[in-house]
Amino acid sequence: MAIKLTNVSKKFKIPHEKRDTLKESFINFYRKREYVDLEALKDVNLEVNKGEFIGIIGRNGSGKSTLLKLLANIYTPTSGKVKIDGEVSPFLELGVGFNGDLSARENIYLNGVILGMSRAKIGSMYKNIVQFAELEDFMEMKLKNFSSGMQMRLAFAIASAAHADVYLCDEVLAVGDREFQKKCLAVFEDLKAQGKTIVLVSHDLDMIEKFCDRAILLDQGRIVTDGEASEVVAQYKA
Repeated sequence: MAIKLTNVSKKFKIPHEKRDTLKESFINFYRKREYVDLEALKDVNLEVNKGEFIGIIGRNGSGKSTLLKLLANIYTPTSGKVKIDGEVSPFLELGVGFNGDLSARENIYLNGVILGMSRAKIGSMYKNIVQFAELEDFMEMKLKNFSSGMQMRLAFAIASAAHADVYLCDEVLAVGDREFQKKCLAVFEDLKAQGKTIVLVSHDLDMIEKFCDRAILLDQGRIVTDGEASEVVAQYKA
């Protein structure tokens, strides 16, 4: 078993009013701030076998990204248990950890370390990362001078170089132009062929049907349906 969630719930405390400025905080200093609980996930039970390619679909706000962030250990559950067997590579918020004042070359090493790679490993993969991102002529440029598309291409190239047992992907194929997206799809086809465990969140239902063996439909933080990808997609469309 690669992933197991047992009775997992996640709540966030949302303030009733915004206090963004020092003035607002000072004026309301003695006034108790009130919060409301937002339950993003409710009593979720899920098992994913090693080598499965599973898709997660649902409307905005259904809990898809929250679920991935729990699997990536970015969030901790309010209740329940999350267990993952193996190394995890998250393709979530690509580029998190980049430093705009450093060069692209320096950011490859920085982001690689964040993803758990050793400096020697990054060095051995450096040429492949740069070629995949198609940024050979820009590696000494400061990252803050990159376009957002260039940054995302670099981030995807680094994340795809991190060898792991479980890959967590959140709308990652919104990266770059159509030709670069084809390269990204080829990465997932290769990972699937290698028998890696992949969890993919996407609004692209055709992609879910094409790549995923299985899918789950989330609605208001609960699993509504869990089954063969084409059947779950058909239910969601209906």
